[in-house]
Amino acid sequence: MRVSGRRKTIFWVSLSACLVALAIALNVGWILLNWREVALLVLGIIFFFLIIFGLVINTTFLIREIRRNEQHDAFINAVTHELKTPIASIRLYLETLKTRDVNEDQRKEFYNIMLADSDRLLGTVEQVLRAGRTGHRRRRISNSIIDVNDIARECLELARVRYGLSDNHLMFFEAPLSDPICVAGDADELRAAFSNLIDNAVKYSDDDVKVSVSVSPIDEKRVAVRVADKGIGIPSAQLKRIFKRFYRVPGRFMARVKGTGLGLYIVRSVVEKHGGRVFAESPGLGHGSTFTVQLPRIS
Repeated sequence: MRVSGRRKTIFWVSLSACLVALAIALNVGWILLNWREVALLVLGIIFFFLIIFGLVINTTFLIREIRRNEQHDAFINAVTHELKTPIASIRLYLETLKTRDVNEDQRKEFYNIMLADSDRLLGTVEQVLRAGRTGHRRRRISNSIIDVNDIARECLELARVRYGLSDNHLMFFEAPLSDPICVAGDADELRAAFSNLIDNAVKYSDDDVKVSVSVSPIDEKRVAVRVADKGIGIPSAQLKRIFKRFYRVPGRFMARVKGTGLGLYIVRSVVEKHGGRVFAESPGLGHGSTFTVQLPRIS
């Protein structure tokens, strides 16, 4: 990944050097061949603007490539940390159990910690693999009928267990309808999308976590799933960028929360494959955020 990125960077730098050399050659030609001033003036102006245009395009692609390489490096560092930390923790507790005599309570505590680290490790691996799968647009999804309320409630219950939060911290609201709200698609992929949104809402909240998940029909053809929190919020300039692969919002608090930069990319990919859309809203930093998933309904 890094090698290909460096090759592309070298290509754009070489192209810039060639364009500069061409500009110098034209200036020399203007000096040596000034007997055709009018023709050279016209040609010089044309080539000058072509060179400027080429330099602008080249610089734009070069900056994009540099940013992409930086995001790749940040992704590799994040994944390395997410894999190395639980492995080191599991090894430490295994060595402790092997070399020391511990009572039954401590042994159970160590087992629980190792299980939690194993879940974290498995979650990171699954997220990376899922990002690779969702990136293939030709990959077909299953077309089963899914009750959106059931999937959303299940994801919320998993988050309650994972983070040890009560109903006052994680709340679920559903529309009082007699008929279930159903969509067609892949239950596992939708479960992953909703879980990513809920996990982000919890991780980017302050100590007093307040997250609500609601399911409501928009009209006869669409349903909305909203995940709202009262956390740190998102700057308005970042609301569209956060769904890009490897992208993470810069900031001190954001840097303290470890992640791969793939969660919201997976959410967007899954939702778009199901014919829907996802977007984020936030009044600004310190005022929380709301993520809305809109999916086509089936009767």
